[in-house]
Amino acid sequence: MRLLLLSNSKLQGYDYLEYAIPYFLDFLGKDVKKIAFVPYAGVTLNWNDYEAKVQFVFSKLGYTIESVHHANKPSDTILNADAIAVGGGNTFKLVEELHKTGLMNVIHEKVLNGTPFFGWSAGANVACPTLRTTNDMPIIEPMSFKALNFVPFQINPHYLDKNPEGFFGETREERIKEFIELNREIKVVGLREGTVLRVENNKMSLLGNHSARIFQYGQSFYELNPDEDFSFLLKS
Repeated sequence: MRLLLLSNSKLQGYDYLEYAIPYFLDFLGKDVKKIAFVPYAGVTLNWNDYEAKVQFVFSKLGYTIESVHHANKPSDTILNADAIAVGGGNTFKLVEELHKTGLMNVIHEKVLNGTPFFGWSAGANVACPTLRTTNDMPIIEPMSFKALNFVPFQINPHYLDKNPEGFFGETREERIKEFIELNREIKVVGLREGTVLRVENNKMSLLGNHSARIFQYGQSFYELNPDEDFSFLLKS
């Protein structure tokens, strides 16, 4: 598998997805021409507008974006693409649509056969076994919480270890600890803003300027830096 999993699309000081352009170019290379885009996580953002927003970024890089929502059979768009991109938004809506359209299985098979896959925020979360470490409100009930299961661990995108002054609700750390208390065999990666997980040739690395926080039942959480090997997480 070839995966590029981004915590976020927006970063202070950069335009939409701009910070990740070097990662996209290196990951996709020159062989990729047509990218199938999955806009299903967009809720208040119209899918046509979402497609145009993403196309604006990738057209300047020499790639064509084709959104699955235009096709009578969305699977055809996936099957005819050189790469697959899944945008961020609400993970519950994304998973509901992927199951309803049958794309969950189609994308899974195509990526296992070597097609590059990349996604940001909800699009990264859906690469995990389930959606259960999303930060999103459950605005819709999918037929299943199961996701693409490309990696055997969970991602928590937009991970924050600091809280606003006067905040007394549960922290992100506390929420993840609740998850691993009930799912003791599954590790969780807290993926900070501006960081990206890249999977290639059965190896995984962290791109960006921040560390990632690793949660595992029975252990204190710990930090891993971009210069360290993340590949052990693929063997969970």
